Amino acid sequence: MNGDIHSETRAPKPRLLAGLSRLSSEVGVFLADTLLVFYLFVIASYCYSRVAFGEGVYLLVPWWVLVAVVVEAAVLWETFGTSVAMKATGTVLASKNGSPARPGARLRRLLAWHVSFLPVVGILSTLWDADHLAWHDRWSDSRFTKVEGSSLRVRWYKTSWGIVTLCALLLTLAAGFSITKIDLHALFTGARNTAIVWRRLFRPDWSILSNGLGLLIVTLFMALMATLFGIVVSAPLSFLAARNLMHGLVGRSIYTLVRAVMSIIRSIEPIVWAIIFVVWVRLGAFPGVLALFVHSVADLVKLYSERLESIDPGPVEAITATGANRIQVIRYGIVPQIINPYLSFTLYRWDINVRMATIIGVVGGGGIGQNLFDYIRQWEWEQAGLLMLLIIVAVWAIDYLSSRLRAKLE
Repeated sequence: MNGDIHSETRAPKPRLLAGLSRLSSEVGVFLADTLLVFYLFVIASYCYSRVAFGEGVYLLVPWWVLVAVVVEAAVLWETFGTSVAMKATGTVLASKNGSPARPGARLRRLLAWHVSFLPVVGILSTLWDADHLAWHDRWSDSRFTKVEGSSLRVRWYKTSWGIVTLCALLLTLAAGFSITKIDLHALFTGARNTAIVWRRLFRPDWSILSNGLGLLIVTLFMALMATLFGIVVSAPLSFLAARNLMHGLVGRSIYTLVRAVMSIIRSIEPIVWAIIFVVWVRLGAFPGVLALFVHSVADLVKLYSERLESIDPGPVEAITATGANRIQVIRYGIVPQIINPYLSFTLYRWDINVRMATIIGVVGGGGIGQNLFDYIRQWEWEQAGLLMLLIIVAVWAIDYLSSRLRAKLE
């Protein structure tokens, strides 16, 4: 069980696995640089067309021409410079003896790359080659080599990766202003248009206080039930999503599956889940509870499992050495280390659920949010102001309470 929890001497990888590791590393670097170059071309096309023609166009050339240009640019970048992905992974193109590759070798690599890339077998030769080199690397006597960070210390504005990164940031900022249609003039001159809304918001209608308090109680219990149900499901799932506890082919497969499913669920906003459950079980607080529950499980599994992956291996090794079974190791070696962080994460999630419960009411998920949306839609700002005041007080109180409890648990 604790094979990955403590360090141990490992046998050298078989040739196929070592080749696969090198291949995946180099392909990952190339794909990252290709995507960055593609992004630069697309965002530059948008900015240019916006200035030149008054209308933003992302592709000024056919897509297949763009793909060919992007791939060629990425190869040139990695061959004759230091790309962003190369900088991030600490790799350089070097000769066999470790010194920087000469210009002639780089040119041979560029030409050989086109020959070995077209028949993909040239790239895949990394898997069975004795030195784990692709054809173009062997023919040019060059290879990607890991180097120490100190040997890469060059002022960023004198490097290709630094210039490209700066260009990417500037183009992104320029495109962001254009795409989102940021209007600073309207921001600083249109505030007076909201004066009537603010005046009515700060004159809350106290006649609906009783009804508002009832709706607030519903909202708080929605968050509470979703959090409690989330604990029951996410606590055991977190053990399946911890890399250091899942071993072997079956264990790794389960780990990958659980992580993937939780990532997908977490990427879908609670308001979308609320819409799905409103269609499923109709309007009311129940679909709101279900939406918060689903999102809570995905979020808590991530938080819980990451805490499991950082546990101290000492107690686990000691208890395992006594001959304890897996359940006993978990009970006495792991649970004492995670109980307080789990409680802290749970309180934090409950705090989030209270705030989210007011939002999902907008789509019929029940609670105070549903009535708040109705009042705003009908421009009844006095009534909306009272409900907003109740929400602010409740969120502040729960945030204060949960922060104090989390502080005591740390």
